[in-house]
Amino acid sequence: MSRTHRTDEGQGRLGSTLSGLAVALGCVLFLGGFVWGAIVYQPYTVPTESMTPTIGAGDRVLAQRIDGSEVKRGDVVVFTDATWGDMPMVKRVVGVGGDKIACCQAGKLTVNGKQIDEPYLPKGQGASATGIPSTTVPEGRLFLLGDERSGSLDSSVHIGDSNHGTVPRSAVAARVDAVAWPMNGMLARPTNFESLPGGISQPGPLQLVLGAVVAGAVLVLGGAAYGPIAKRSGRSRGRAGASERERALAG
Repeated sequence: MSRTHRTDEGQGRLGSTLSGLAVALGCVLFLGGFVWGAIVYQPYTVPTESMTPTIGAGDRVLAQRIDGSEVKRGDVVVFTDATWGDMPMVKRVVGVGGDKIACCQAGKLTVNGKQIDEPYLPKGQGASATGIPSTTVPEGRLFLLGDERSGSLDSSVHIGDSNHGTVPRSAVAARVDAVAWPMNGMLARPTNFESLPGGISQPGPLQLVLGAVVAGAVLVLGGAAYGPIAKRSGRSRGRAGASERERALAG
């Protein structure tokens, strides 16, 4: 067996090995990404228009499972509270325990006397649509509003109850990270609350999860295609080398 032929066979085996490794790694990333996502995230269908234009009725969202103690101002959360109804609801947190909420100064919601710009509200609709009297959020509870203030059954509607329209942190099941359908992508970070004590939440690992799934798919497809190509290329080089040797012997 000639040195060229042995080299071609070695290259073919190396190509097959690399192909197998790429497929194996791709499967780990692809399946691992799905498992990771299933553990961390829960899909929900939003039933009403109360969060438009951020989230529309019937939109499918991906919400990170979190403990209620992790919730910060500006988060869009999924919660269930018996006094609001039996189904999970999606609203935006605008106040946490100890905050003084009021509306309105210059048409803006105020939290602890600070005017809050809310670019996520529908155009032409200010916070004044809610008509919120000054109220203090009890400790361990959350004040929530829909982005569609004129028609949202939120804390402003329940404000006359004993808890000033708030819900306990324990009622929160998840924090919305993205709108999966239609594919609107990640929710914008609510920087308008950033200067208040506690700051704002950081995005969950959704982009890393999607990156692992996409990278896994690319490796599986690329590895599966590379193996046969490497073998075919090795055979082609082997045939070309044999032809050259035959011509040399004939000459």
